[in-house]
Parts: sequence; structure tokens; C-alpha cells
Amino acid sequence: MTTFSEIRRELAILENYKQLAMITQLFPLLFLLMTPSTDHDVNPISDFIDKDIEYLSEFYKQRHINAEISLEEKETSKALAAEMRKVGYEVTEGVGGYGIVAVMKNGDGPQILYRTDMDALPMQEKSGVDYASQLTTMWNGEKVGTMHSCGHDMHMTTWLGTARALASMKDQWSGTLMFIGQPAEEIGAGARMMLDAGLYERFGVPDYGLGLHCNASLPIGQVATVSGYIMANTEMIDIKIKGVGAHGASPHQSIDPIVVASMIIMEIQTIVSRNIKPIDDAVVTVGAIKGGTKHNIIPDEVTLQLTVRTYKEEVRLMIHKRLREISRGIAIASGLPKDLMPEVIIPENFTPSNYNDPALTANFMTSAAKAIGADNAIYTEPTMGGEDFAWYGKTEHDVPTMMYWLGTVPPEKLEKGENPGLHSPFYYPAVEESIRTGVQVSTQAMLDLMK
Repeated sequence: MTTFSEIRRELAILENYKQLAMITQLFPLLFLLMTPSTDHDVNPISDFIDKDIEYLSEFYKQRHINAEISLEEKETSKALAAEMRKVGYEVTEGVGGYGIVAVMKNGDGPQILYRTDMDALPMQEKSGVDYASQLTTMWNGEKVGTMHSCGHDMHMTTWLGTARALASMKDQWSGTLMFIGQPAEEIGAGARMMLDAGLYERFGVPDYGLGLHCNASLPIGQVATVSGYIMANTEMIDIKIKGVGAHGASPHQSIDPIVVASMIIMEIQTIVSRNIKPIDDAVVTVGAIKGGTKHNIIPDEVTLQLTVRTYKEEVRLMIHKRLREISRGIAIASGLPKDLMPEVIIPENFTPSNYNDPALTANFMTSAAKAIGADNAIYTEPTMGGEDFAWYGKTEHDVPTMMYWLGTVPPEKLEKGENPGLHSPFYYPAVEESIRTGVQVSTQAMLDLMK
């Protein structure tokens, strides 16, 4: 027979088992409660941006207000140099015009070039923002306004924000930062100016080159890029067409260069459709026809102004060949003598195509996904636009480079179609959101490259 004491003992044991079971079930929760929160450790870049965003936004607005055009970036370069010195970079000014180079060394590791352009465009701003550009300049003999309608003010701000973030996180990377402020991108000259001034000889050859560009069709919070060609060779070509002038009422006494020009224009349209492989990309656009002075005068000269866009060198050279052949052939067919053959003027200097190194691009996209989420780091289509950033990877050193697009437009604007394109007098990026994404992604990408 079981005694009362034995029953009590068994009940106590059972109660202990119940308590143990309860504790066991609660253990994971207790563990989480006892573990210090690591939210702030997961993304120190975001923490830094939160503290810096007001400062960077004000910097952006000052650059927007004081927009300086190509080869006139004197105050802009001074402002960037001063900011970089504040956070410990060794800065050299006057590298190729108003170019600046800011270097920070932090032990052994790769050297990374990160470029921003600095120049604005000669145009009157119509954005309506309260920090609209207030500067004017002389352009083609006329006084005009200036405007950062291509987003270079945002490029400079994300560049500075990235530089500041990395300077505050020196315990997390090892290597050399090479931040460059480039003049004269809008005229396709600044990169060559800095390289010709001994950029790599004086400051070292980078292991990687990075850059970004604002995008007026991409929503804020997103970045996009292309593996391989992202932007095109950009050439400005003139065709001078000569003729025999006459009275407009006596066309039989002329060899009308306007008619010759018209036939050349129409035949040029067959270059891409009939001379270039269908799988290759090319654009040949006649952007201007200049000739004649009065209704009833047949002139003796007309000039065509073309832009030619390609990716591959063999395609570029094929277009040059066909422009010469078409112009000469039509001139001969029109009866022009040898001394009046058209002149196809192809400048030696041009903006080369931007080729994103596939391995570097893959690494960048991994970093971007880590920084802002995989859904916000997307691959997109290449464009036929041009950017002289390409030159940093086109030297004898063959530096791997890549550029990415930064989303700058609120989604609601995109949905309504209220997103003016780059170079529009109405374009402006969403300030804080664009800065946050640009700094977050660029900083993460550079940290990962240096690990």
C-alpha cells in the first residue's frame, strides 16, 4: 500500500518534470531575450548615413546652386578638396585642369579608383526647386544659366558620402582608396586630361575602377548595371559638302549642295540596316544641317553634323568607311569635280565605349544585393549614351572598371510619366533617397573588394 509521503514525493517529481518541460520550451525565447541586439552591427553603413544625411544633403544643394560648366570647375574642385581633407585624405589639386585626387592608405590590399565628375551644363534651370542654380556663364558669346541637369551634383555627393563612410570604418578594410574628382566630362575631355597629367604614374595604377551615373528612369532605392558593354563609343563627325552656287531661279547653273546633302543623308540611313551585322549595335544620326543664307540663293557649301554610336571597334571603322564612300559616290554622281569632293571630318579624339568587367560586375551586384536587397539590384539593358569614364580602363594597364546606374526618381513620378530625362531643364533627383542608396551601395562594394 502506497503511503501518503510516497504520493507527495511522486507528485513533487511530476511537478518538477512539468517545470523542466516548460523551461525547455521557453529556452529558445529566453536565449533570444538574453542575447544582445545586433541590429546596429548588421549594417553600420546605414547607421553612418543616418548621422550624415543632413550634412550630405546640404552639400548636394550647395553644389546644385553653384553649378560650374566644363573647364570652369574651380570652386567646385576646391569644395571637394576641402571636404576630403577634413576626413583625413591626402589631396592633390590641379591634376588635369581642375581635377583632384584624394588618397587614403590603410595597410596592404587593393587600390580602388572611385571617380566623380564635377561639371554642369550651359542651360537655364526650370526645375522650380528652391535650391536652383544661381550661376551664369558665357557660352558661344552669350550669357546663359548653368545647371547640373545630368546629375553630377548627386555623383559628387554620393562620392563624398562614400569617402566619409570608409574613413570612419578603417578597421573594416585594408588597401588604398583613390577618389578622383574629374572635370570636363560633358565635353568628353576630363578623363584624358587627368590621365595625360600622369594620374596612374603619380598615384599608382588601381586594381579596380568604379563609378556611378544618375538614371532618370529608375526608381529611388534601386541600382542597375550591365555585364559587358553599358555605354557606347561616342563620336561627333562633320561632313562638309561643296557645290556650285547660283540664283534660286536658275538651278540648272548650279550643282546644288543642299540636294547633294539630302541624298547623302538618305543613303546614310542604309549603313546600319545594310552594312552592319544585325547582331551588332550602331546609331548614325544627322543632328544638324547648316547651309545657305537666303530663300533665292543656292549656296556653294553645306555642313552636316552627325553623332555616331557603336560598341565594337570594327563597327566604328566600318561606319567611317561607308560615310566616306557614300559622300564621295553621291558627289561624283551629282557631277562635282575632284577638287570639290566632300570632306568627312572624323576627330581623332572621341569617347570610347564603357565595358563593365564581368567579374567585377558580378562582385558589385553581390555587394549591392547585400546593401539594398536583391530585388533592388537589377541587371538592365545597355544604352547608346556616352561617358568618358571608359578611359580609366583603356590604358596600357588594362584596369577592370564598371559603372552602375543610380535610381533617382520617386515611383509615383514614374507611374505618372512625370520623370524628365537627363539634360532636361526640369530634371532633379530625389535628394535624400538617392544619396542613401548611392552611399550604401558604393561603400558596401568597396568594403567587399578590400576584404
